Amino acid sequence: MKKKKSLTKRQFLFLFLAIVALLAVVRHLPQRHQSAAVYEVSVVNPTVPHRILSVPNYKKSFPDSQSVQIVAAERWGVRPVMNREDAEKRKKELVYIGESPYWHVDRLSSSIPYLVPRAALLLQDIGQAFYDSLYVKGVPLQQLIVTSVLRSKDDVARLQRHNQNATERSCHLFGTTFDICYNRYHPIERPVRDDTLKWVLSEVLRDKREEGRCYIKYEVKQGCFHMTVR
Repeated sequence: MKKKKSLTKRQFLFLFLAIVALLAVVRHLPQRHQSAAVYEVSVVNPTVPHRILSVPNYKKSFPDSQSVQIVAAERWGVRPVMNREDAEKRKKELVYIGESPYWHVDRLSSSIPYLVPRAALLLQDIGQAFYDSLYVKGVPLQQLIVTSVLRSKDDVARLQRHNQNATERSCHLFGTTFDICYNRYHPIERPVRDDTLKWVLSEVLRDKREEGRCYIKYEVKQGCFHMTVR
């Protein structure tokens, strides 16, 4: 009896993007079809907000400092890895997040694309909520860009040589923490060049923070939201 073949990550990603592309085509059909689709969504769930409200103030909405986030990182994280080789040996404790329909991982020079399961689930939920929010608000679909993930002790030591502000006790050591860029996105349909995407993302992150899912710091110089799972 032949075994049923399962989809690989690449096949799943290709299928997902094909479906997204089909939805994009459907959304740009003549107005009478589009109006019917919008009306149907409104009838099913009339409470979905279509306005983009953002947050009143980024720094006040996302104030969680290193001293706050490190407590959660040490509670929920793994024992810090020494280097890339050590990380490879400890894959059972970590989840690979290098490929996803919801986000694009930047070229990483000082971290590796692994998180503890709890943090990986948070990233998954943020990505899905961001997609859903873009769709109901009529904004072209985009992937988030993840700029930093798990750091080894070697990574942190290397960063300290080039950046005096880099802390030896980084939250990224524990696999609980990741950074999402707020001024760059990976377009699926077409680029959006104003702050619309940042506004939508801030709404999603505010909700996750208020749900008690994570701590978040708005980083001005790094251009990212720095967050640790709770």
